[in-house]
Parts: sequence; C-alpha cells; structure tokens
Amino acid sequence: QVQLVEAGGGLVQPGGSLRLSCAVSVPIFSINAMAWHRLAPGKQRELVATMARNGRTDYSDSVKGRFTISRDNAKSTMYLQMNSLKPEDTAIYFCKAERGSYDYWGRGTQVTVSA
Repeated sequence: QVQLVEAGGGLVQPGGSLRLSCAVSVPIFSINAMAWHRLAPGKQRELVATMARNGRTDYSDSVKGRFTISRDNAKSTMYLQMNSLKPEDTAIYFCKAERGSYDYWGRGTQVTVSA
C-alpha cells in the first residue's frame, strides 16, 4: 500500500509561482513512475508531468517550459514547480505513483490562478 499526500496549493496571481509537494509513504526508489495530473472544472483529467524511476521526465505541451517535476529520494517526496502560472492552470492537482501492477493516487490540492 502506498499513500500519497499533496500539499502546496493555493491562490496565486497570474504570472506567479507555486511549488506542490507529494509525500510518499514508501521509498521512492520502489516506485516505477510518478506523475502529476490535474482536473479542471468542466474538463477531462490531464496528465501534466511524469518522472520515471531513471529520472526521465516528460511534460504536456500546455505546461512545457513553465513546470518542472522533481523528487527528493531522501525525503520520499515529489515536487511540481509551477512558474508563469495562467488562469487556465486552475485545477485540482493530483500526484500518482505506479508500483508493481497498481496505481496510487493522492487526494489532490487545489490551485487557483486569479487576479
């Protein structure tokens, strides 16, 4: 069983920055891959960023160049640094971990980008 707890969401003005964190209850090296997804009102869930066990990262076109996914193995924590935020980035952000044959999800953290 893997538990994920997101934190760091909030209200930010357009152009601002936030850093989300995802605390993982098991050593990150035991995770196959991790990802950030988001769900905006009236839209389908969107895959925002991924990080494989080997550290390879990938991003959706909508956030490429603005968001950075990273991890701290010692703290068993994954991060999403979000810069140059736009109103369309407003969503609930979820972290996901793939371990073995299972996917585990956090409960999400709300990010609101508004003036």
